[in-house]
Amino acid sequence: MTFLAEWGDRSQIATVVMAAREDVSGVIVGGLLGHFLCTGLAVVGGRIIAARISIRTVTIIGGITFLIFAASALIIGP
Repeated sequence: MTFLAEWGDRSQIATVVMAAREDVSGVIVGGLLGHFLCTGLAVVGGRIIAARISIRTVTIIGGITFLIFAASALIIGP
């Protein structure tokens, strides 16, 4: 399901268009650097949060958040 949801998103289409118009190797390097930067920031941010908040607290907050999303989907609609 995630594959279908992510297929053809704006960033993917923009990358294909840039690769068609510009230097392919430059687009590849830029895409990889951008991906590494975003992933690295997510890892560092996750470690900082994990050092300050327990896993139990994160699990409880995540569960409550998804229950709120489910209730809003039932009441408001998807």
